[in-house]
Amino acid sequence: MNEAAVPSRPPLPSPASALQTRFEHIRQHQMAGVPMLNPALRVQALGFRPWSEHWLGVLVTPWFMNLVLFPRMHEHWQRVGERESRHYVFPAGVFEFIGSHDAELGDYQACSLFSPMFEFADHAAAHDTAVAALAALFDAAHRPGSDAPPQDPPAPAKPALSKRDFLFGGAARGPREP
Repeated sequence: MNEAAVPSRPPLPSPASALQTRFEHIRQHQMAGVPMLNPALRVQALGFRPWSEHWLGVLVTPWFMNLVLFPRMHEHWQRVGERESRHYVFPAGVFEFIGSHDAELGDYQACSLFSPMFEFADHAAAHDTAVAALAALFDAAHRPGSDAPPQDPPAPAKPALSKRDFLFGGAARGPREP
């Protein structure tokens, strides 16, 4: 039997529910009482969708917000060792994901968006930011050096943007106060 005749395994289900349950358990047990938690936030896995051969979504917790990749098609998943990185190309640019492994969730990869989470006044703000981050990821207008038409007159040169400012329009807000 040749390789082409071997049927591929069916896609894995979305990890959103299991991810949210696992990190809620971590919040309640390992993170209980840790001062870096924003008490206005809860754990939420949102926006999970197929991307390439993976599941892509955002995990919001009281201590971080990450883009998260999980395998969807086992045969296409390339494991990345814990704390090692892999770069993925999205319409908005190239993003670095760090490998991780959880005893219950298995292998996954994460790209940090925010940590800690104290700049969010409530969970609605964190949720809306997560949704906006996913939308920005797939918008080529956010790519550094995109073919967006130049402003008239040309804008003065701006300092380089952080990943966070790039994704969330930090340049439009102007410089941050020290």
